[in-house]
Amino acid sequence: MIAAESALPVNATRPLIDAVAALESETIREGLDREGFFITAPLIDAATCAQLAQLYIAGEETFRSTVTMARHGFGRGEYKYFARPLPDLVASLRRALYERLAPVANAWDVRLGRAAGWPANHDSAVARCAAAGQTRPTPLMLRYGPGDYNCLHQDLYGEIHFPLQAILLLDRPRIDFDGGELIFVEQRSRRQSTPIVLPLAQGAFGVIPVKERPVKSLRGTARVQVRHGVSQVRRGLRRTLGMIFHDAA
Repeated sequence: MIAAESALPVNATRPLIDAVAALESETIREGLDREGFFITAPLIDAATCAQLAQLYIAGEETFRSTVTMARHGFGRGEYKYFARPLPDLVASLRRALYERLAPVANAWDVRLGRAAGWPANHDSAVARCAAAGQTRPTPLMLRYGPGDYNCLHQDLYGEIHFPLQAILLLDRPRIDFDGGELIFVEQRSRRQSTPIVLPLAQGAFGVIPVKERPVKSLRGTARVQVRHGVSQVRRGLRRTLGMIFHDAA
């Protein structure tokens, strides 16, 4: 087993966090409103992606829970939720991404007729979750091999749920694996569902809605329900870092 912290050199993390912090919230919002998702340029280099992927085999103390998906009818494959304290890079990326996404979440809440209540920093959001009894960290590592897939689902975990999440792809499509596309499905009222495939590259984040998103309608703003999943991996190994910003009950 490897130690979680030793796999991620501290002096290599600052440029990665700076790259995330440089993302423009308005650009992210425009992409989400236009496409239903937003994909960054590759922000995490291949070496760091490999180091993050190696966390999957870190010591047991690194994770609070391991889920074998077939056992629960979730699909096929496996994922692990990080325990506290989170590895430094995971925690830093979570904070930096949250700060770029919080303005989008507040804008969406206003459009949906709710108060814009998401704080600007992630520590305050975690404290809000804790006050509601949601104290278990939710960032996770997912691992898919040949024949594995993830059924359509929503990552809610409790009454409080931040409306956006991010997925970092750690392997190279069509080189390290085939298949395994990240997909999500939108369900609009009185319409058939729309499937969407996100063209993720290694080191890029895909930002997607957790449960719903606002869209323009004839009557103002409608709520579009969203679920996401992963298509079957045909060859190779596909690993991702899932970044959920609310904690679990």
